[in-house]
Amino acid sequence: MKGVILAGGTGSRLFPLTKVTNKHLLPVGKYPMIFHSIDKLKQAGILDILIVTGKEHMGDVVNLLGSGSELGVCFTYKVQDEAGGIAQALDLAEHFVSNDQMIVILGDNVFEDDITAYVDNFRRQGSGAKILLQEVHDPQRYGVAELEGERIISIEEKPSQPKSNYAVTGIYMFDSKVFDIIKTLKPSGRGELEITDVNNAYIKREELTFDVLQGWWTDAGTHTSLARANELAKDIIFGSEFGTLKL
Repeated sequence: MKGVILAGGTGSRLFPLTKVTNKHLLPVGKYPMIFHSIDKLKQAGILDILIVTGKEHMGDVVNLLGSGSELGVCFTYKVQDEAGGIAQALDLAEHFVSNDQMIVILGDNVFEDDITAYVDNFRRQGSGAKILLQEVHDPQRYGVAELEGERIISIEEKPSQPKSNYAVTGIYMFDSKVFDIIKTLKPSGRGELEITDVNNAYIKREELTFDVLQGWWTDAGTHTSLARANELAKDIIFGSEFGTLKL
C-alpha cells in the first residue's frame, strides 16, 4: 500500500503565518505539522510516501524531509502548480500508486489514533474506498456523512443543516479506480475538483465503507484549529529519528 500526503494549497486562512512558508511546516506541538502525517503512515507500516505540495514552498519541504532515508521511509515529490482542489492534487499520484491501494492524508489533519487497524480493514476489503469519520459538535464546518446503519448513503459538504454529527476527516483510502473517477469530475462552483464528489461516486458504486476514529482529531487549517492542534499535540514525542531533521 502507498501513502499520499497532500500538503498543497495557499494556506490563506492562516495568513500572515503562511506568507513565507507552507502551512504544513508550521509547528504543531514539538514538530512541523507534516511530521504528524508521516509518523501515522510509518506507524502503520506504510513507508513509500508521495508528498504533493505547491511550487512556492516545495524547496522548503524537500530541504526539511530529503529522501526520507533518515526517517526510514522513501519520499517522492509532486508539484501541484495551482490550487485546483483535493481531487486534482490526488490525481498527481496516479503513476506513483499504479495499481496499488493507497491511504491519503490531508497534511493539516492532526489526530490521536494509530491507523494500523483501519488500514488492515481496508486491505481485507480489497477494493473500493474507506473513509474515517469523527463525531464533532460543529459538523457544518466539514463534509458530513449521512449514515444508515453500517452504510454511508451520502456526503454533503459544509451543510447548513447537517444530517449527522459525523465529519469526514481528511483520511481516505482508495483503490486505483479513484483515478478513473477523478477523470469524470467537473469543477465545483469554486472551480475545484472536490474529494466529496469522489467519495459520493464510490457511494453510488456501493463501494465506500467507513470507520470512526476513537481518539481526538482536528484539522489545523485556521488560526483557531491550529491553536487547538497545538494544545492537543503538545505532549506528543516521536521517535528520535524525527529529531535529526532540522528546518
